[in-house]
Amino acid sequence: MLKLPERLSSIVTIQKVLLLPLAAASLLGGCYVAPARPVYVPPPPPPPPPAYVAPAPAPVADAPAVAVEVQASEPPPPLPDYVQPPCPEDGYLWTPGYWGYAPAGYFWVPGTWVQPPRIGVLWTPGYWGFSAGIYGFHGGYWGPHIGFYGGVNYGFGYGGVGFVGGHWAGNSFAYNTAVVNVNTTVIHNTYVNNVTVNNTTVNKVSYNGGAGGVTATPTPIERQAAAEPHVPPTVAQTQHIQEAAKNPALSAKVNGGHPAIAATARPGAFTGPGVVGAKGAAPLPAAGHPGVFPPATTHPAAVPPATTHPAGITPEGKSLERPVTPPAKTPPPAVKTPTPALKATQPAAGARPLAAKPPAPKPAPKPAPKPAPKPAPKPQPEKKGEKP
Repeated sequence: MLKLPERLSSIVTIQKVLLLPLAAASLLGGCYVAPARPVYVPPPPPPPPPAYVAPAPAPVADAPAVAVEVQASEPPPPLPDYVQPPCPEDGYLWTPGYWGYAPAGYFWVPGTWVQPPRIGVLWTPGYWGFSAGIYGFHGGYWGPHIGFYGGVNYGFGYGGVGFVGGHWAGNSFAYNTAVVNVNTTVIHNTYVNNVTVNNTTVNKVSYNGGAGGVTATPTPIERQAAAEPHVPPTVAQTQHIQEAAKNPALSAKVNGGHPAIAATARPGAFTGPGVVGAKGAAPLPAAGHPGVFPPATTHPAAVPPATTHPAGITPEGKSLERPVTPPAKTPPPAVKTPTPALKATQPAAGARPLAAKPPAPKPAPKPAPKPAPKPAPKPQPEKKGEKP
């Protein structure tokens, strides 16, 4: 039997043996590995905001699908005042006048009646628009609808938006005689619509945008019309513009903004019936003036015929050199009368004539015929009963 100390030692040993695993387990259970705590790292500073670049302002008068044909550094002159010539034929459409531009400066393109390229199209006039410091001309075009033309009031149905001078009715064009000049005795497809239209512009401004320009922007309908298929100006319209550019009388520097040919009845017809001058315009130069009208268009009455006045006499009846005397009338041939000297030497009746003088060296004129001698008086018979 074990002694008490030994027992106690055994018990202690046993307890150690039993407690060691428990202590180990307890230690192992107490060694909790906590998850790593996230370390706060401040985010990088945000990138600087991009510098603001303002979009380029769209031109006030720009509309899609309309190209700028020509540019100028100065605005065009105001629109001139003029009346519309009558429509020459059924089916012709009015195209307003405007200021064109050439290297020599602005020139007036007269308004005119034009035959459209096909049925159903309408004319959208060109216009000048200011953008980025320059004035650009946006050309006109034919299309199914009227597009944007700068809000410029050209008159005669083109009051700045749309056109109220007529419309297509099937294959015929119907004219609104309240707006356009049509002779109803010649053209019968007409109607009257008393719309409020200012045929005579008040401010006469001929461009859009810029200082003093018309402040108008395209409407949705006008933008849609501008995006439609277009037909360019006809050959007659192009020739009309070219002739206007070559005519010095249409230059703004010459006419001072008042062209003597403001409108015509037909394209290119700058003389004759249907030519209308602007109010305040100077009279046209004499027909046949070089560089103004071609020789073929010289009016026959401008130059008097050569047979109007005799040679050397002016139209006022003044002599150029000396008075022209009419030729003297030639008297009929007659027998030369004898000279007085010969009459004094005539022999008496019954006397012998004097001998003729010898002929001069030069042939002398034939002597005058000698008068026949008078017969001697016959003796009268004695009367009966009378004595001698």
